[in-house]
Amino acid sequence: MNFPLSRDECLLVEGDSSFLLVGTSAERFSLCIETYDAEFCQTVEAGDLIVVSAPEGGNPRQAWMLLELVRTFHQPLLVLSKDHPGAKRLSMVVSVAPKIVLHSKIRRGTHPEQHLVCSSEEMNGLSLEKTPEGVLFSKNEGDLKVSLYRTDTLSN
Repeated sequence: MNFPLSRDECLLVEGDSSFLLVGTSAERFSLCIETYDAEFCQTVEAGDLIVVSAPEGGNPRQAWMLLELVRTFHQPLLVLSKDHPGAKRLSMVVSVAPKIVLHSKIRRGTHPEQHLVCSSEEMNGLSLEKTPEGVLFSKNEGDLKVSLYRTDTLSN
């Protein structure tokens, strides 16, 4: 299903115990991704998806803050090594790409490839792709609740 999404809106995709916040990039910029031993940068195009995944739920306002750190301030993303003890404490993770697939079997914060993001089991396999109108969900969102928010309502 295709969901319309403008630059000043976000989609909140909620399951029983987890959620995603989906926004789009307003402009082209270089996103730096920092790993324990390297730095690489990728080009983010206007309209690319910025997805914050909260596999255990939480506060959507926190997710909005993470989204805005990347979208507005071009905050670099940090990637931990697979055995890093801090990975288990990450309650939310961010991915930025034109197409993003959710996967429940990867460890949070340890996957530098931006086409994948860690998710809960209930969102496993969901694929999001940017379209000229907004966001295309390629797997039936089924029991997931999808709501549209203006970004200024999430900031309060």
